[in-house]
Amino acid sequence: MSKIRKILYPLSVLYGEITKIRNKMYDKGVLKSTQFEVPVIVVGNLSVGGTGKTPQIEYLIRLLKKDYKIAVLSRGYKRKSKGFLIADVSSDAQQIGDEPFQYYQKFENIIVAVDADRVNGINQLKGLENSPEIILLDDAFQHRKVDAGFNILLTPYNDLYVDDTMLPTGNLRERVEGAERAQIIIVTKCPKELSEEKQFEVASKLNPTLYQTVFFSTIDYSTVVKDKKEEISLENLKEYQVVLVTGIANPMPLKKYLESKNIQFEHLKYPDHYEFSGKDIHKIKSIFDKISSNKKMILTTEKDFVRLDNLLNSKFLEIKTAFINHGQDFDKKIINYVEQSSRNS
Repeated sequence: MSKIRKILYPLSVLYGEITKIRNKMYDKGVLKSTQFEVPVIVVGNLSVGGTGKTPQIEYLIRLLKKDYKIAVLSRGYKRKSKGFLIADVSSDAQQIGDEPFQYYQKFENIIVAVDADRVNGINQLKGLENSPEIILLDDAFQHRKVDAGFNILLTPYNDLYVDDTMLPTGNLRERVEGAERAQIIIVTKCPKELSEEKQFEVASKLNPTLYQTVFFSTIDYSTVVKDKKEEISLENLKEYQVVLVTGIANPMPLKKYLESKNIQFEHLKYPDHYEFSGKDIHKIKSIFDKISSNKKMILTTEKDFVRLDNLLNSKFLEIKTAFINHGQDFDKKIINYVEQSSRNS
């Protein structure tokens, strides 16, 4: 632990006690938590950023969209608007946030909405003429004003919440025992070859309750990079000089993947959900223009692409989450919850 983190440790203890008291007040009904008849699935984490919420939400969309009318509700982090909004053809990343805009662009026939007040957001969605049959709450594990029917908690393989400490010393938003609210815990960003023995070791470390199931997922990268007009095989990217631009919490898995494919790149790293300025764009273009090769490219993540598309001539590498094993068991748990909730509503 660094010196500055040691100095901040008393604040972490205080913050942990505050969140503990808050959670107990919700548990005992002192603070109101609203239940809804419509099935509500939360995807969230105990720590700040970088756990893989976006690809997990997209996994759920793909799993359920053929049979149900789906809405995704997010707060729209760093958006320029306020209140409840539904994405439409006039929306952009600045208005509704980069992740919601990504969902809207990527999937047809789903509703994408933003509202910092999730209770109000759900009520607004329920009041629509063609109201959703399922609502997915993006990054709402700590939003306890909503008593969700199903909670999915994510934790990265190399940064398990049980190894972390409270903010500001560590990255936890609440104490580790908050994990007990989840029905499912997914260890994300695992090595593809993670053995059953190692999975058992990690699951034991997480110490789930009898009512929880632990799953393990990995990042599945696309075989192409693309923009709205064309695709280029990842294999052919070896011939290019690449400027990699990222504004995500943890770009290390992407960097390691590109290196494993023998792709040469210069990395320009920016903070998560970064709002690129004119000066930033000028710097990126300047570095790109200095590359003498005719085969050169600005490459970014899908989340960054929705913010940079109108500012840079770039391409992105799409990712999906994939379960290492027992993926069908995960699907069954989700479908069983939705079917049971739908029957009871």
